[in-house]
Amino acid sequence: MIQEECGVIGAYDFDGQDVGIDLYHGLYTLQHRGQESCGIVTNDYVRLYSVKGLGLVNEVFNKDNLPTLKGKIGVGHVRYGAGEDEAIPPIQSRYCKGTMTLAMNGHIYNYEELRSELEQRGAIFQSTSHAEMVMNMIAVARTHSHSVEAAVLEVVKRLKGAYSIVVMSPKKLIAVRDPLGIRPLAVGKRGNRYFIASETAAFSVLHAETLFDVKPGELIKIDETGVNHFTENVGKIKPAHCVFEHVYFARPDSYLDGTNVYEARVGIGRELFKACPAKADIVFGVPSSGLHFALGYAYESGIPYGDGLVKNSYVGRTFIKSTDAVRYEAVHIKLAALRGAIEGKEVVMVDDSIVRGTTCANLVKLVKDGGAKKVHMRIASPPFLYRCKFGTDIPDRSQLLAARMTVEQMRDHIGADSLGFLPIEAFERVGLSPDCYCSACFTGKEPDENI
Repeated sequence: MIQEECGVIGAYDFDGQDVGIDLYHGLYTLQHRGQESCGIVTNDYVRLYSVKGLGLVNEVFNKDNLPTLKGKIGVGHVRYGAGEDEAIPPIQSRYCKGTMTLAMNGHIYNYEELRSELEQRGAIFQSTSHAEMVMNMIAVARTHSHSVEAAVLEVVKRLKGAYSIVVMSPKKLIAVRDPLGIRPLAVGKRGNRYFIASETAAFSVLHAETLFDVKPGELIKIDETGVNHFTENVGKIKPAHCVFEHVYFARPDSYLDGTNVYEARVGIGRELFKACPAKADIVFGVPSSGLHFALGYAYESGIPYGDGLVKNSYVGRTFIKSTDAVRYEAVHIKLAALRGAIEGKEVVMVDDSIVRGTTCANLVKLVKDGGAKKVHMRIASPPFLYRCKFGTDIPDRSQLLAARMTVEQMRDHIGADSLGFLPIEAFERVGLSPDCYCSACFTGKEPDENI
């Protein structure tokens, strides 16, 4: 099963107005986090309203089904990757305490152990979804807890992994973030309407003010009493935000735990030149995630910044395509060399990472076929050496190019004239301190999860 890297959003309106349209616009902003399916569930205290489907946000929602999303509370989800048997999130359930709807961006690596316990107690599962398992645990805990938030707090103490979860009960909207803070989650406000989202970029589109990031381990409850913070699990262990959010996943206009993604990427580009200088006629990034790294590289080097590749805007991101075959085809459909800019020139091409190497090799060939005399490949992250146990879609070491080859061998494998990676210590120089960020995929050193 391909692991998740998804986007979640929630809304609560204290004036009692419908939130469906805002959830739709928020999901549109989070589309980069998942392109396989999307869904919104709302409630009006009486019943649930749901629109879900396979495909992009603009393919699933339309002028006919959006008005059916009634209610002052709602949650939304965009999904990347799942088992074939899984229902499209957000997932819904009716149990002895009423209804529950859950949207989750995360991966629980003690899933098998927890699911087995539930099955031995008689639980029946319809899928292999980690979200369904978490929902089952909350439902069981709720039967002996005084509130749904107490049940959620009980459950998350047993979860090992990375997650940002939004739960909707008939009268409450609850959000919780894993104790390491690996997955991002923030709260925003417009008037008397509150939002919870994976990235602050969603708040900008909704004309909402960013209020705060949910702290690692914190639970937020929004109901008729207001916005309530539950911090009993906060600060017990050192946070370890995923550094790859800044390298790849997040939108450049987002702020993650107070750090602006755009500024971090430009800073990384500057550091990349200092560590791996090159003489060239033009520097350009691989659209879209490589562009701001290339801009920083150009600022620091003095090499003119330009366009070397043209992107087809109607093709999604290759990292989150589900098979190598699809990734291979997507590169050629997605990008074309801009011959007029690169022909006869030495170029620096900047990309965010090398995982399997297939995409990078195809890019180098594409640029050389477009007339470039030399291609100096620069990578805005250290070499990937280890699989991520927290669910980011990094494959086994046997498939990681850097785990099998030296830098020189990788250079020859992808066909570049030179190849350089960002040193891991450069992250700290752009404000991504190793004291706050997880870089286990580069170093193999996993964060301490013992509370």
